[in-house]
Amino acid sequence: MAPERESRKLMGDGWLCAESVLLAVTRARGLESPLIPRMATAFCSGLSRSCGTCGAVSGGVLAISLLAGRDTPERELLDLAYAPTQEFLEGFLAAYGSTNCFDITGCDFRTPEGQTRYREANLKETCLECVSLATRLALQALDNSGNGRAGE
Repeated sequence: MAPERESRKLMGDGWLCAESVLLAVTRARGLESPLIPRMATAFCSGLSRSCGTCGAVSGGVLAISLLAGRDTPERELLDLAYAPTQEFLEGFLAAYGSTNCFDITGCDFRTPEGQTRYREANLKETCLECVSLATRLALQALDNSGNGRAGE
């Protein structure tokens, strides 16, 4: 299954935004771990319902960092993860004008009203679109940087 479709399916199966993106991207690169998706859970719903960063964005950044991040404290290795992350963020901003969950959905998930609005306005479709885009952009940014192959 194509990674973008897989991320949508994962979210449809009950995983949340950051978890779905992280799972789809890492699976596309052949990386499996019992820590995935656990490491993404608190990033979902706009950073644990705090109206913060979109979980799809957080999942994409986590995936890029996991696949292209450094294993030693050498500063010159930072760009291996920073460059694709910046490309990823630029692509997401171009599509949505923000990387913030509240800006994209208009929902404050801390409140019953925000959660009801999400359901009644069928905003899950917006989130599915964000998840799909984030998956595509993260993989594209990793490809463009020449980084992010599992086991490298």
